[in-house]
Amino acid sequence: MSEQAPKRLNKYISDTGLCSRREADKLIEQNRVTVNNQPPELGTKIGPSDTVKVDGKVVGAVASDKSDRVYIVYNKPIGITCTTERHVKGNIIDAIGHKERIFPVGRLDKPSEGLIILTSDGDIVNKILRAENAHDKEYEVTVNQPISERFVKRMARGVPILGTVTKPCIVKPTGKNKFTIILTQGLNRQIRRMCEFLGYEVTKLKRTRIMHLELSNLKAGQWRNLTERELATLQNAVKHSVKTV
Repeated sequence: MSEQAPKRLNKYISDTGLCSRREADKLIEQNRVTVNNQPPELGTKIGPSDTVKVDGKVVGAVASDKSDRVYIVYNKPIGITCTTERHVKGNIIDAIGHKERIFPVGRLDKPSEGLIILTSDGDIVNKILRAENAHDKEYEVTVNQPISERFVKRMARGVPILGTVTKPCIVKPTGKNKFTIILTQGLNRQIRRMCEFLGYEVTKLKRTRIMHLELSNLKAGQWRNLTERELATLQNAVKHSVKTV
């Protein structure tokens, strides 16, 4: 390993770009991971002399300066599923076809489209995904009927879904049945559920921005590497983010 300090096993695996930390926990629970050829516990710490294998294949440590990591933005088309499971038809990994092993930061559900970040840097994934970090995401939304002033105010104030009340957000009408919304949360199918609670159905949902990263002229199905400036800004933005250890 390039770092001397021990790492938690799930962080060690996610840092390699194999999967996210949460997915690494699942691999451990499914007995697909060994440490020194023995089944580990979830909280196992990995040191320089340990050998980690996933599905029998050695997972090597990554460069500490992150020079070997990939950061891209992708304009996900409708119909693509944000999963690294290759047996799933239309999975995002096969759709992009990147030569390096990457995984998505968060999700966009299958009927939705727009910007999503993919990377091999598991550490930055966890920093971005933590809701406490309040990293904003902007969406363009079309619903099945004209929106009212009450609808806009209720959406912005927060509505009860999934056993909680959504955090206040910014909602701006852009047409008879269209609006933009800026969220700092990532609840499951959040915008669709919020609209459903108020009696509306989402007919089109497109994410146009995550923090400072925008779709710009990226067409559906296209991806590009982050520029050096974009990456520097991203790393600075999450530098003080709360993260699990």
